[in-house]
Amino acid sequence: MPRVTNAVYTKARRKRTLQKAKGYFGNASRLFRYAKGAVEHAEIYAYAHRRKKKGDFRSLWIMRLNAAVRPAGLSYSRFMCGLRAANIALDRKSLSEMAIHDEPAFAKVIDMAKGALAKKPKPMAPKAKTVKA
Repeated sequence: MPRVTNAVYTKARRKRTLQKAKGYFGNASRLFRYAKGAVEHAEIYAYAHRRKKKGDFRSLWIMRLNAAVRPAGLSYSRFMCGLRAANIALDRKSLSEMAIHDEPAFAKVIDMAKGALAKKPKPMAPKAKTVKA
């Protein structure tokens, strides 16, 4: 019975890993033993950061919107509250793009949000608690 080594597939797997490790520092780009760990580590970070990127962009859009509505005398949270009250269902990404590239249209959206806030009833202040002596 001849000895089976599975060499073709092993070599292909190692080659694939070393290809992914191209550009890494030192032995991590040349030796399979070190490249395997480095690639594994990098793929874990890549997976996590693909998810993190979505939150980063949301934060960016919120900052842009806050900066765009401040001159109109609104904060970001009041602006979003006004949009909800006016039944305007635009997402933060499109609002942010509108604020940058189409200022007259964004100004109309701000006016609509302000109008809806003016019509919205103010919440009642909570009653003061009485302390029994």
